[in-house]
Amino acid sequence: MEGITYDYMVDYLRGLIRDNIPVIKELEAYAADNNIPIVQKETSRFLELITTIQRPKRILELGTAIGYSSILMSESLDNNVDILTIERDSRMIAIAKDNIVRYGYKNIKILEGEALEILASLEGTFDMIFLDGGQGHYIHYLPHCLRLLAKEGVIVADNVLFRGMVASDELIKRRKITIVKRMRKYLDEVNANPTLITSVIPMGDGIAVTRRRIKT
Repeated sequence: MEGITYDYMVDYLRGLIRDNIPVIKELEAYAADNNIPIVQKETSRFLELITTIQRPKRILELGTAIGYSSILMSESLDNNVDILTIERDSRMIAIAKDNIVRYGYKNIKILEGEALEILASLEGTFDMIFLDGGQGHYIHYLPHCLRLLAKEGVIVADNVLFRGMVASDELIKRRKITIVKRMRKYLDEVNANPTLITSVIPMGDGIAVTRRRIKT
């Protein structure tokens, strides 16, 4: 098995995905050559799909890395979206800034620093929030994300099954116990909260999609 599903499933699903955006192919190759983690291929297609469905005007991303996901989401909306993306790693910030400038994405802005501190200072609302960094802090990010989430916005959280460890005690590595406990707490909260509706999708490393319940 690879991640949380069987290798043959992963291979088949990835084989269905056609690469048709040159910049995305270049960034994927760069990430692979330099051993930099980005969202898994099937997760990237899911991001394209949900942004196309949601049609957000403002997106907040936690975890910029090389700028791959921000650029992917921007491309899926023909760049008609404002994206704020948070990153604390100076090396990743430098690479992401270079990619954003080199490929001409003026609608993507990187906020440099600790996510919790930046979240506390943000105002306004976002139509989509993508959590893809600091998995052990998702539960800490959640109150801020709910405050910043537009009425009909969605929160997309990646890596929520964390290599299967969140779903099975037998897979937990001792050094990852804290992350697993906090991720379980995050999933418990977004599923138990009566004002929210959440679906956990066993794709990639696990994706949780959350939005507010709309009362009629």
